[in-house]
Amino acid sequence: MMVCAAASVGAETAITIYSKASPGAVDPRLYRPGVGGSGYFGQALPGYAIVRDQRRMTLEAGRGQYARNDVAALIDPTTVRFESLTDPDGTRVLEQDFRFDLVDRDKLLERYLDREVVVTQRQGDAVRERRGTLLSTRGGIVLQDGDGSVDVLSDWNHVALGELPGGLMTRPTLVWDLAAERGGEHETRVSYETAGITWWADYNLVWTPKGNGDTGTLGVGAWVSIVNQSGASYEDAKLKLVAGDVQRVTAQQSFRGRRERLSASFAEDSGFEEKAFFEFHLYTLGRETTLPNNATKQIELFPQAAGVPAEKQLVYYGFPDGRIAGQGIVDRGFGAQSNPKVDVYLEFENRKRDGLGIPLPAGRLRVSQLDDADGTLEFIGEDVIGHTARNEPVRVRMGSAFDVTGQRKQADYAIDSRSRWIEETIEITLTNRKEAAQRVTIAESMYRYANWNISGESDDYEKIDSRTIHFNVRVPADGKKTVRYKVRYTW
Repeated sequence: MMVCAAASVGAETAITIYSKASPGAVDPRLYRPGVGGSGYFGQALPGYAIVRDQRRMTLEAGRGQYARNDVAALIDPTTVRFESLTDPDGTRVLEQDFRFDLVDRDKLLERYLDREVVVTQRQGDAVRERRGTLLSTRGGIVLQDGDGSVDVLSDWNHVALGELPGGLMTRPTLVWDLAAERGGEHETRVSYETAGITWWADYNLVWTPKGNGDTGTLGVGAWVSIVNQSGASYEDAKLKLVAGDVQRVTAQQSFRGRRERLSASFAEDSGFEEKAFFEFHLYTLGRETTLPNNATKQIELFPQAAGVPAEKQLVYYGFPDGRIAGQGIVDRGFGAQSNPKVDVYLEFENRKRDGLGIPLPAGRLRVSQLDDADGTLEFIGEDVIGHTARNEPVRVRMGSAFDVTGQRKQADYAIDSRSRWIEETIEITLTNRKEAAQRVTIAESMYRYANWNISGESDDYEKIDSRTIHFNVRVPADGKKTVRYKVRYTW
């Protein structure tokens, strides 16, 4: 049965990309395709895509085989679906193959075992041809001459083969065995899932401080970065991106959305439009784009929002390990360690009235500030965010303060195991070497037991949750501020 190549007349491609990448940049140099599209050496690119290719094909009435070799190398063959849109009821797929046994030197030579080949050897200006039956390719070329003698050639330059052996492909190929009631031109659609492709968001923020620098504004712009190492290029494709944690029972199972909900456009017709899709968010590009193979593509996600109100925050975690400690800790030394660093954050609200108010996909945020001396933007910090709904706060950790430091110490400790209580006194001192007073949030965790009570404090505090309290204090210019509290644990 003859295999006919599928024509590409009137081809239309649509691709929906799902990302499993952790927020932040993915270095495509870390990911290398495996042999024959079988996977990746080392790490798998954290994402996948659903590709839908629609084009006109000429089908013969009755049974015939048809091939398409412009598909991704990393297809999941169990997800391939062929449809005739012209005659869906009269066109059946009897069998389908994904052939990825791609031609290379070793495979060609293996297919010519026990067959005649011509080997060329070059020694200086002299060229010698050897003709014989190929017996082996391991460790060199082993030839049997016509007289029955066997030669092992470890030094050879060229092997001439008569033809391309059957079964080997130059490109990954889908082959269908179709039964068509109607012959002639059909509008067809092929869909499949492929690995080797992912996306993430990159946010560029410009911080403009006001007054003493505690408040200011942000310019917020966003770009989509797409890495394509699927083994195929997608020319003039309709592009969709899905943001959200889509569950997959196995690596081969694809996602099918259940229904659509109210859409909300936030970009120009040629840009991305966002809408809720099941319990996720779908971003559809309003124009066609090309995604070359083995390339990274960047597309603007939304135009820059200017003048977004933001606030700088200084937060001191004197004993950061206390945030992850379990309960039932009676060791006196636990908690006696001190962290000198005061963290710096920028926080803003994802609100429509400030030019945002859109679901923000997970990604990396890079913050810069204008240097008035020469008018250049200087990088001042970087962080990542998870998927953030509209009207939710966005908090960007910028690093550690240079001129504001902290010290935490255990001033007193008492335990009565029989009565089952612990009393601990903690003293925190903040030092500010700036010329202006600074507001700092002191974050303290109640890490010993779940039952606790503050029995004495030097400053007012706010209970954040069942294990955390905050002191919001003002540290004078070129001065210090000390906070002291006693906590009683019971069990």
